[in-house]
Amino acid sequence: MSVDDTTPGPPQPPRWSWQDRARGSLLVGAALNPYLDQETGIQVFPTAYIPDHLLLSQNDQFDKNLEALRQAAGESGLSLAHQRLDGTPLGSNERVEPRFPGAPAAMLLQLTADGPLTSPDAWQVLQHARRLTRSKLTGVGLDHIVSIDPINLNAFTHTNPFTKSNPFTKSNPFTKSNPFTKSNPAGEYAEPGYGGRQPVAWVGPAPVRTPDKRFPGRRPVVAILDTGCGRHDWLPDGIVTRQVLLDGVPLGLTDAADPEIYPDLYGPLDGEIDPVAGHGTFIAGLVRQAAPDADLLSIRVADALGVVAESALLTVLEQLGVLLWRYRNRKRGGHPVDVLNLSLSYYHETPEDGLFGLALFDILKALRLLGCVVVTSAGNDSIDRPAFPAALWPWPGADNGLQPDDGTRQLAVGALNPNRHSTALFSNVGPWVNAYAPGAAVVSTIPAFQGGLQATARDDYDGRRRETIDPDDYRGGFATWSGTSFAAPLVAGWVAAELTGELLTGSPEPLPAEQATALAEQAIQRALDR
Repeated sequence: MSVDDTTPGPPQPPRWSWQDRARGSLLVGAALNPYLDQETGIQVFPTAYIPDHLLLSQNDQFDKNLEALRQAAGESGLSLAHQRLDGTPLGSNERVEPRFPGAPAAMLLQLTADGPLTSPDAWQVLQHARRLTRSKLTGVGLDHIVSIDPINLNAFTHTNPFTKSNPFTKSNPFTKSNPFTKSNPAGEYAEPGYGGRQPVAWVGPAPVRTPDKRFPGRRPVVAILDTGCGRHDWLPDGIVTRQVLLDGVPLGLTDAADPEIYPDLYGPLDGEIDPVAGHGTFIAGLVRQAAPDADLLSIRVADALGVVAESALLTVLEQLGVLLWRYRNRKRGGHPVDVLNLSLSYYHETPEDGLFGLALFDILKALRLLGCVVVTSAGNDSIDRPAFPAALWPWPGADNGLQPDDGTRQLAVGALNPNRHSTALFSNVGPWVNAYAPGAAVVSTIPAFQGGLQATARDDYDGRRRETIDPDDYRGGFATWSGTSFAAPLVAGWVAAELTGELLTGSPEPLPAEQATALAEQAIQRALDR
């Protein structure tokens, strides 16, 4: 006798085995222990990084830095190999050429153990190299783990998914005790009914878009580097480009583990939707609402756990820069990028002047100098510790050594509550946050996921199915969610909307970088004045 019902479960990727689920559930990287291998005069804070990688910028100290790292690795029983950021091997003396004029150049250093009893640790190698040279080694950095970060779900601060309680045994979120009695009040926003991801009904019209061929210019373009973009009526292929190509090669991830298609990729077979499933689709829907006339470039950089290596992020940013530089200079194979949304972050272990690698700052600066507006999320940990890349600008009182430049300003966005009069308790704050937008219990698009949780009560009558709200049935296509991840794309959309009028009615020919920057700065100011 079968006990299965006919309700289909969430779709699974082809040939997805238990080995795939277990392997994908492992968090990549290591946690830095700030009490290990301390260097006199350097304050160290926790972070997460890939232990066998180092990032090296090709600045005026390149040769000195490289020699120090080689010596430090050798004395630690490690070999050091040169690679491009995407992992392509380089010769021992080969350098990396900038991807476009004005772009920075950086390489990836791969650490390998020479013996079975040695494990690579990039942090210890870096600290040892600093001792050898008695210098800060400006331009050298760890390959950090960057995180897509819904409320209370930073991959490196929450417990392993195999150790948390089974979702089928927890109480209904609407019947639990008052959330203000919990030890973490900001965690309230992660719960359905209080701002956490949950289904909601959209009863208004879809965003209205100016028909094609009714304007002489072009549409503004917003690039979204996130978990990708799922299928939704608001987000057809004519509006969203889901495979962005550079010389015929796709940018970002293209493997089968797509969290915008398969909502339950990793962890137990309990039907619980992964924490970041739908994240990129939700962001795309917010930009669509704020800037209906914008075209969207969706580039998947994060996996289903919501993490991406800094080196992989740098690779995609460089490729995006090539597309934009070619467009600005009217070269074949270019593409406009007016606004870049980065709803992701990490915390640096030594964020003071001269103590962090500049590769991420340098590529974002190169994009801004080409007239692209960079919009970042501030993070969701209720703290004022600077988060990168949001704090990678010369904010008031900063000790990061960064200087103002002639590019568009970078926006670091915190979240407001729905009343727009108070900052959401989960939002990071500080002088490095220079914009705020609604980011708590906002409504946007989500793929038609159907998870394993069930309605709490069902009582069919007269041929009609009657039940309470199913907490993870998103077949209606809309949800509420909270996070600075969702405040940032609203600002990105507002900037794109302010650009729309002049771009649609202007010349279809590319603007020079200086003119594009001036136009973008005006749009930023109008967007922030809303």
